[in-house]
Amino acid sequence: MTDFTLNTDVRTDFPHYWELCTGSCHAYTALREDYRKQLKRAHDELGFKYVRFHGLLDDDMCICVADRDAAGKQTGIIYNFVNMDSIFDFLLSIGMKPFIELGFMPTVLAGGTTTCFHYKGNVTPPADYGEWGKLVGLLAEHAAERYGYDEVRTWYFEVWNEPNLSYFFTGTQDEYFKLYDYAARAVKSVDSRFRVGGPATSCNSWIPDMIRHCREENVPLDFISTHHYPTDDPLWRNGGISVEEFFKKIGGTLGSYERGVLRKMTEKAREEAGNLPLIYTEWNTSAMTRDSKHDESYASAMIAKTLADNDGLVQGYSYWTFTDIFEEGSQIPGAFHGGFGLQSYAGIAKPAYRLFQLFHGLGTKRIGVSSDRSGGTVEALAAETESGYRIIIYNHNIPDAPIGTENVRIDISSVPGKKSLTLYRIDDAHANAAAVWKQAGSPEYLKPADVEKLHKASELVPEKIGLSDFPEIQIPAYGVAALDIVCR
Repeated sequence: MTDFTLNTDVRTDFPHYWELCTGSCHAYTALREDYRKQLKRAHDELGFKYVRFHGLLDDDMCICVADRDAAGKQTGIIYNFVNMDSIFDFLLSIGMKPFIELGFMPTVLAGGTTTCFHYKGNVTPPADYGEWGKLVGLLAEHAAERYGYDEVRTWYFEVWNEPNLSYFFTGTQDEYFKLYDYAARAVKSVDSRFRVGGPATSCNSWIPDMIRHCREENVPLDFISTHHYPTDDPLWRNGGISVEEFFKKIGGTLGSYERGVLRKMTEKAREEAGNLPLIYTEWNTSAMTRDSKHDESYASAMIAKTLADNDGLVQGYSYWTFTDIFEEGSQIPGAFHGGFGLQSYAGIAKPAYRLFQLFHGLGTKRIGVSSDRSGGTVEALAAETESGYRIIIYNHNIPDAPIGTENVRIDISSVPGKKSLTLYRIDDAHANAAAVWKQAGSPEYLKPADVEKLHKASELVPEKIGLSDFPEIQIPAYGVAALDIVCR
């Protein structure tokens, strides 16, 4: 038995930093009706404010393409922001905003032909950095003219994606800094109060280098952005070695990671970022595209721990991604295929989605909660709500490590007056559509009746429990329970 004690006299600020932004597949998918429906739902139910995607400048968006004569000879460049406008118009119409990732390189500007992903985003430096700066400046100017300078001042401009990986950028670090310089100065030339930042690296990389470069060269830098996943742990602990060198060293296998490693990574990045806002523009429970744990309650328990751990360290923490409408390696078959998304391709909420929903229901004041036991797999977080308090208890450990069902008792005697108690569960048997799908034989294609059944299986179901100042709850392995205390 683990005993938790709620102390309502201990109150600290608890900003919902994880709601600043969410990630998605490349920009062109944001023109799809089903994508838009799922994004609006994620905004309405989970509170996400911004959305970030790759590929805004890819050829399929037609923002910057070659102008050719009848013989096919290039005669100039055509700039056309109509597809971007459609996406941004939609975002604003549902109460969201773009977190603009400037990339990848339009073919007409590219200095090479190397591409990434199924949709072939060009990842080479520009042939002419001046033309790259011109494109960024035109984009920022168009946005300001269409949406107003005051509105665009609330947006973020992030330069590129993971330039420390050769898969995403064939240039050197110095070439990325040059790419950043031209982009940042172009954005600021339109309005000095537009926000621009980077380096958008994988594995918490290049933060001191980025700050040093911008200070020495007097280049604008309004925020630090980077990415991490727990599966980065072996690479992170080998600090300083390049990603390519590391993968050669370990034979391409990431291996295991330490429980709570994301907090350790974040603490180091927070120290390196100094006074600049620190925004993680990608993170998830693993970096694997096909990881069944993304669909299971494992993800909900790990997310709960991570959001509790990183409180006070970051200004934004963008989960990658809100949906399995995701085409980096083409659209992967299977109703549940271990994709990054909080929702399946058909829009069915996963356990991770429900966890974010429970956290969205927390207020902005965290309440003290202590335990009589340390070093176990079960932990708790508490916060005020509009009607009282919510305590979220999560039972998490890393894969293949010891974990079992935990019996928990919660001392809520510090809550005065009459109260009622309601419990919500996320585990193998609750709010878990993937488990029901597996029981049905894991059909690859879903009929409308199947989708309706899985929507039902994904729901958070309120469970009334007996009135007591010491309620007891069982938390299965990788399970989450949220106890709502309504004060009267």
